[in-house]
Amino acid sequence: TPDPRFLFLSARHTEALAHLLYGVTESGGFIQLTGEVGTGKTTLVRTLLEKLPDNVDAALVINPRVSVLEFLRSICRELDLDWKASQTPQDLIDALNARLLEAHAQGRRVVLIIDEAQGLTPEVLEQVRLLTNLETQRHKLLQIILVGQPELRELLARTDLRQLAQRITGRYHLMPLSSNESRAYVNHRLTVAGAVAPIFTGSALRAVQGVTQGIPRLINIICDRALLGAYTRELRQVDAGLVRHAAREVLGEEPATRRPPWLLAVTLTLAAALLLWTAGTRYREAGTTASAPPRTAAVAPSLADWLVDPAHPADTDTAFATLFSLWGARYTPAGSGSGCREAEQAGLRCLYRRGNWNDLKSYNLPAILTLTDGSGAPHQLVVTALDGGQATFKAGAATARFPLGAAEPLWYGEYLLLWRPDAAAASPLLPGMTGTSVQWLRSRLAALKHGTDTGVSSYDDSLVAAVKEFQAEQHLRVDGIAGEETLVRLSALTAPPGTPRLEAGGG
Repeated sequence: TPDPRFLFLSARHTEALAHLLYGVTESGGFIQLTGEVGTGKTTLVRTLLEKLPDNVDAALVINPRVSVLEFLRSICRELDLDWKASQTPQDLIDALNARLLEAHAQGRRVVLIIDEAQGLTPEVLEQVRLLTNLETQRHKLLQIILVGQPELRELLARTDLRQLAQRITGRYHLMPLSSNESRAYVNHRLTVAGAVAPIFTGSALRAVQGVTQGIPRLINIICDRALLGAYTRELRQVDAGLVRHAAREVLGEEPATRRPPWLLAVTLTLAAALLLWTAGTRYREAGTTASAPPRTAAVAPSLADWLVDPAHPADTDTAFATLFSLWGARYTPAGSGSGCREAEQAGLRCLYRRGNWNDLKSYNLPAILTLTDGSGAPHQLVVTALDGGQATFKAGAATARFPLGAAEPLWYGEYLLLWRPDAAAASPLLPGMTGTSVQWLRSRLAALKHGTDTGVSSYDDSLVAAVKEFQAEQHLRVDGIAGEETLVRLSALTAPPGTPRLEAGGG
């Protein structure tokens, strides 16, 4: 159950919550939140309801598979409006409009949240659209938040629903947890429950991520079953074998059948590359004349061999210490119990993401990557340069360059980078805010465009437009909100000399 005591907000969940809170304070239109089954959408909705401002009334509809009349009755019940069985839909809309006008006169806002919105029929969706027509000359009277599975996006892409889709002012898609986030999620829940020592081994946590692909609901169920298995066997720790056994009981299939879809493609690519390399070697050997003297060339170690070399430490503390040093900061292992808390004390912040090489290049900041060798052991390295199809890695004092293709099969796309936020900039920055943080945002955007800083300290329409323009240029979500992603890109682009970069020769 979504017990608030166990709430864990990953970076993306935090950003999604910020979008929802922004939707509550923004007037009119729709906010759309989508995500796969079990990624925490309902938990976010419950969290939103707990954090609503005092001047906001909320109506929550959790069973959208109803007729138009039943849908309107559900809204009336949520807003404590009396209705009679003889009333028509228009009667209910008139009563609802009167209630909204009364709330507006009292300085209150009304928000309608529809969960599982992918189940709405086109007729009900059209009625939802018509509800946004309830307005005064200057303000919409009802803010609507649609929450649903990815099918909701497909539903709203229909031609006959384009009028509704055009009124959506904000969209956010909730992704599964990354490997690091899954590990933190499991340990967070155990700590809240009273655990005083680690219960899941490192290999068990990797197995959890492998069989669940970061879906929180599956993590909950499989970890709970694994704990039960450890209890019945009188074990104090859960290993990977127990996790896989629990997964078979829960999912009814071998975890191996849940391999990521890209794994087959990577395997085939490697096999083809091996065949080409073998054929090329034989061709070169056949073309060598008997009279040519044999030459012995030094063979550079492969990335796989380099990873397992004891001279190249690739543990978490070493990786953080290396990344901190690039920023001119000192990392103290176990100093604050977390590398990211250590970073905050040094005036830095962590950013966890999952993406590809192009995503890393767009940030242009060094990052910690986790590469997994053939035996399943993780190795945390710092990538300090990306250029010419090569990546420069640091492991302790050792530095080496390898082709991106060599690292690709070992990397699942997770990375952690550090960035230095401006002391005057809060996160996130939302339309309607005022103060020094807004002034900082305006001045940075003006500096990028070589424009004039007006010095206005309010997050007005002109600043929203400037933020949207910047987001579009950076291929970010264009929503006009200066969230973490936007602030990281902006800080990196306007950072002073000496800021570490992923430029050529950055090793």
